[in-house]
Amino acid sequence: MMLASSTGALGALVEAGLLGVELTQVQWYLLLGTAVAVIGMVRMLLTRDLVARLIALNVTGIGSLMIILALAARSAESVDPAGSGPGIDPVLSALVITGLVITVAFTGLGAVLIRRIEGVPVTERRDDPESGGPAQDPEAEQ
Repeated sequence: MMLASSTGALGALVEAGLLGVELTQVQWYLLLGTAVAVIGMVRMLLTRDLVARLIALNVTGIGSLMIILALAARSAESVDPAGSGPGIDPVLSALVITGLVITVAFTGLGAVLIRRIEGVPVTERRDDPESGGPAQDPEAEQ
C-alpha cells in the first residue's frame, strides 16, 4: 500500500512511478522519520540561538520517535506473516509514549535554563515577604 496521496511533490513522483520504487507504508514512515531527524539535527548544529536549538532538538526527537514507530509496525509485520491484522509491537509503542513524556519534560527544563542563561528576570512570588509582596507578618495577624 502506498502512502503518497498527501505528500506533495515527492509523493506525486512515487505515485506516478517515476522513482521506480514502490514504497510500503512502513518504508514511507521510515524515510519520513529519517528526513525529519536529519533536518532537525542540521538545524540544531547550524544555529546559535538557544530557543531555535531547543526546537530543533524537539524536531530531531520527533523524527526518531517516528522511526521507532515505523520499526514497531515492521516488527509486527514480520511476526504475523499471514497478515491477519494490523499490529504494532506494544513494547516499542510504549517506548514512544515514554519518549513523548520525556520530551515534554525536557522542553520545559530547557526553556527554564534558556531563560536563566539569557538573563530574563523570573517573576517573583507575590506572597513572598522578602520580595515586598502583600504577605502579612504572622505576629501582626494575632
